[in-house]
Amino acid sequence: MDFNIAVIPGDGIGPEIVAEAQKVLDTVGKKFGHSFSYTEVDMGGVSIDKHGVPLTDEALTTAKASDAVLLGAVGGVVGKDSWYDLPPHLRPEAGLLAIRKGLGLFANLRPAYLYKELKGACPLKESVADAGFDMIIVRELTGGLYFGERKTEEVNGVMTATDTLKYDENEIRRIAIKAFEIAMKRRKSVISVDKSNVLDSSRLWDKVVTEVAKDYPEVTLTHMLVDNCAMQLVKDPAQFDVVVTENMFGDILSDEASMVTGSIGMLSSASLAEGKFGLYEPSHGAAPDIAGQNKANPIATILSAAMMLRYSFDLDEEAKAVEDAVQKVLEDGIRTIDIMSDGMQMVGCKEMGDCICERI
Repeated sequence: MDFNIAVIPGDGIGPEIVAEAQKVLDTVGKKFGHSFSYTEVDMGGVSIDKHGVPLTDEALTTAKASDAVLLGAVGGVVGKDSWYDLPPHLRPEAGLLAIRKGLGLFANLRPAYLYKELKGACPLKESVADAGFDMIIVRELTGGLYFGERKTEEVNGVMTATDTLKYDENEIRRIAIKAFEIAMKRRKSVISVDKSNVLDSSRLWDKVVTEVAKDYPEVTLTHMLVDNCAMQLVKDPAQFDVVVTENMFGDILSDEASMVTGSIGMLSSASLAEGKFGLYEPSHGAAPDIAGQNKANPIATILSAAMMLRYSFDLDEEAKAVEDAVQKVLEDGIRTIDIMSDGMQMVGCKEMGDCICERI
């Protein structure tokens, strides 16, 4: 099969880590008989330098015409890079907001998994780390408190701020469907997280998710209050498979889940639109301090490419081959500097990409 991927190397270490992900995709293509073609797109600081804006209309059009988008990283250093002397809507990160909106991305997927080879970095107690965990948090990305009406005004002589938390049933239904579809590819468990003991929006969330669950009888649905979920993530993360939740809860819980792994340089992410289209990127930033030095860890980007294979292209076997190759590299003691420990073999960004390709 032939796939057209829009590639956004971006800033900092972005070009280096994206190059390794492309190398892995090409290796997958040769082994499994697929063809991946790439169209490079500018976004972030590099786009500001070339075009004066973080994302051009032409770049967005190119991304829309692709089957999926692979992103490295965007951004620089506030106070150092001249990009941050510009108004906020012209800074590198504004390109991310613009492309998410322009591509209609409404579902953010943030996996959090603990490799036993890296469990020493896990901040949780040893008995919890020994049990391991492998979860994915599905966060609604375009509604809720972050996108509701807001105002700050004087009321009866007192400054008063108002933010509006609003969801309609269609917004909830489409994110719930994504979560159940993902669960069907995993361990067939969904935990829906809300605050239905207090919030009307959460009571509607609860109702709609329960309705959607009827179409997926193989999947077990559990409801959990958000404060309990925050506690359970550090007490017993092994219980989670797919977590689905609204925008602000998902923002907070996905960061919490990523930190309990202890190695954010290993974590992939995806943002999905209606249908199969998605944008795939590592959870970490542009790390300009190590850019161009062959020190970056490309694994999060490579695992993001594996997510692309699974969720946009329905190539589950190919995605697992990439994930298994990453696992084998870790088992063989190969490390980049950010995850290095005594007795392991340290390699650079390019070499890590080569090692993973050799094991596919």
